[in-house]
Amino acid sequence: MPRITARTKARRRAVDILFEADQRGMYSPLGLSDLLQERLALTAAQTALPEYSADIVDGVSTHLEPIDSVLSEYVQGRPLDRLPAVDRAILRMAIWEMFFNHEINRTIAISEATTLAAELSTDSSPALVNAVLDRVRNAETAVSADLGVH
Repeated sequence: MPRITARTKARRRAVDILFEADQRGMYSPLGLSDLLQERLALTAAQTALPEYSADIVDGVSTHLEPIDSVLSEYVQGRPLDRLPAVDRAILRMAIWEMFFNHEINRTIAISEATTLAAELSTDSSPALVNAVLDRVRNAETAVSADLGVH
């Protein structure tokens, strides 16, 4: 069994917050920021929210529109809002990690996202998440430009 790292746990907690925001109709930069502040102050989990979880949620919040625009372009076959909410949360997190967190290798971000999809979502989700993120990685130059990343 693979070792679960602190970053893996932090990713899962970030996905929980992104998912919760989506479900509660708080999926906007302000809504995400408010929910993050709520979770930093009071969490249902037994441990405090990891700093890396907060970094992910804050990063997704800051770059929400371009991230969703990129995902809408690279999710093929259906609109972004028709994906399972947990898949949207995982994809948003992965795009932030791939393009805005320069400490994370893109291959690792894709692998972690695919693993989370296998643990948290539908049977078809890991293949979908992997395919979308692979298309995004293969279009790295165009995606970087769309996201305003240099």
